[in-house]
Amino acid sequence: MTTVLPKSDIDLYSDEVIRDPYEAYRELRGLGSAVWLERYEVWAVARYQPVYDALHDHETFSSASGVGITERLNKAQHGSSLTSDPPYHDLVRGMVAKHLTPKALRQFHAYVQEWADRLVDELIEKGSFDAVTDFGQAFPLALVPDLLGWPIDEGRERLLDWASAGFNAFGPANERTLAGIPLLQEMGEFLHRMSIPGNLRPDSWGAQLVADAERGEIGKELLPALLGDFLAPSMDTSVSALASLLWLLGTHEDQYREIREDRSLIPGAFNEIIRFESPLRGFTRLMTRQKAIGDAELPADSRVLLLYGSANRDENQWDAPEKFDIKRANSGEHVGFGHGIHGCVGQALSRLEGHSLLTSLANKVSRIEVGEPVWRLHNTIRGIETLEVRLHV
Repeated sequence: MTTVLPKSDIDLYSDEVIRDPYEAYRELRGLGSAVWLERYEVWAVARYQPVYDALHDHETFSSASGVGITERLNKAQHGSSLTSDPPYHDLVRGMVAKHLTPKALRQFHAYVQEWADRLVDELIEKGSFDAVTDFGQAFPLALVPDLLGWPIDEGRERLLDWASAGFNAFGPANERTLAGIPLLQEMGEFLHRMSIPGNLRPDSWGAQLVADAERGEIGKELLPALLGDFLAPSMDTSVSALASLLWLLGTHEDQYREIREDRSLIPGAFNEIIRFESPLRGFTRLMTRQKAIGDAELPADSRVLLLYGSANRDENQWDAPEKFDIKRANSGEHVGFGHGIHGCVGQALSRLEGHSLLTSLANKVSRIEVGEPVWRLHNTIRGIETLEVRLHV
């Protein structure tokens, strides 16, 4: 007896599905644990448990051959912690992650909270503002370049564009990806210049990484990719999460009032924001051996697309997954930042930003008034393009 494996002609990268992916995700979850996407010749994994299991089995689900849809672009993206497996992954991720652990970031807590308080005061005074450019992007652009030691007069105005192009390149070779290739080349040239000793501010995170290479702890040829590891996870995912924060709390006024009455709800609320509107749509893995995913027996060398945003809405994992609930008991189980050894290296920084801004909003703002969001067309990032907001004291 031959098992007929499920397949689908759903285009996850169409404008329509990018704007509202959740019906497509439900359809894929209903078809099976692994579904062949005919357009892109990859297996889509849309259910929570198979996604979670794959993220915790790097020996079978390898990142070393890239984590995107397009093999040609996968071959061009190597050397970073994101596109590697142990033992190399452990070495290079450790060099980046040591600056981004909750313990390492503790010294910045007071500074970030003061910054959040200033930003919220400015936005209250401003009146109407945009959730993305005025709120979501403000923190990454204010802090991350300084922590990395970027020169004052070079590169900063391009960071968001570069990060966006990098994430787009994990999708198919569509117009969005191709439009970003010149930006990726520009970013690569910049990162090579920053890899030269003396070009980054002394004692910055980036300068310490360059010093590690000068001491022979890592190959100097790896520096551009590792400096890029600081850049991407500190930008687009944080911007997406912070803009969604305003939208979700603005449209769930009762839950925002609960946060104002009880600040202990803030960590759970931020987790629920990430679960409900996962910043990362998903990454791929290449299977090193034959393995069953649910009822589907997939051969070695299969490329599988792990859909984080779908896993976080899986009916078999979450009660009422389409409901936004800041008191959800298991909200911390989400895979919105990935999970396992490749969990987003910048997630502690993103949480610090989110918790600080939620605290400031709760202290100063009685109501968050929001308009209708326009969703961003992006291959990998799920996020708002523009959203009008007004903060009421």
